[in-house]
This record gives sequence, C-alpha cells and structure tokens, in this order.
Amino acid sequence: MARIPLTDGSGKWFEATTAKRFKNGTRWNGSNNISLSAGEHNHHVLYRTASGRWVLNFSSQWTGVRETYTEITDKEAAQWFVINEYEGKDIPEELLPLVKPHIDSMEV
Repeated sequence: MARIPLTDGSGKWFEATTAKRFKNGTRWNGSNNISLSAGEHNHHVLYRTASGRWVLNFSSQWTGVRETYTEITDKEAAQWFVINEYEGKDIPEELLPLVKPHIDSMEV
C-alpha cells in the first residue's frame, strides 16, 4: 500500500498502487526531453484514483523545488491530456467530451 498525501494541506490522500498513472508528453530539444506541460527539468504525472479523482504530481530536477500532489478538475485534466498530446484512444473515455472542443479548435 502506498498512500500519497496531497500537498494542499487538506488531509486528503490517494492510493498510488490502485491509481491509473499517465506520464507527461515530452519533446526532444537536442539535449534533453522537455515536458510539454511542466517545462524544462520539471515533470508531471497525472493520476486517476480509484475513487475517480484526478491528482497532478509535479516534480523537478532542481534542488530545493518541492514535489507536489494537487487535486484537479475534470476540465483541467482534459486540458492536461491535450497539452501532452495524448491521442483519443489514450484519453479516458469520460474526458472525451471535454477534450473534443480543444482538439477541434486546434485543427487547421
């Protein structure tokens, strides 16, 4: 069992071993893989908990930067999937109605 407390002071936590884990997308800049959603030397992991909550983990390779776990909304999770360039089949079905407007607005 791996209970991870949220870092917002709410006292909430989630069970990491039963949560579904989504890694941030990256883009190679010639030297490093850069996170599409968190930026250079930073990383995001999005969790879908067994109870259906979304928890965003932020971590950094920079010394002194605190790792955080924050609960986010369905809309914020949908935006995260778009920014990280997930394809339709890899996006949780319950978010597809929220993702579609973002994808439609990006079509050229």
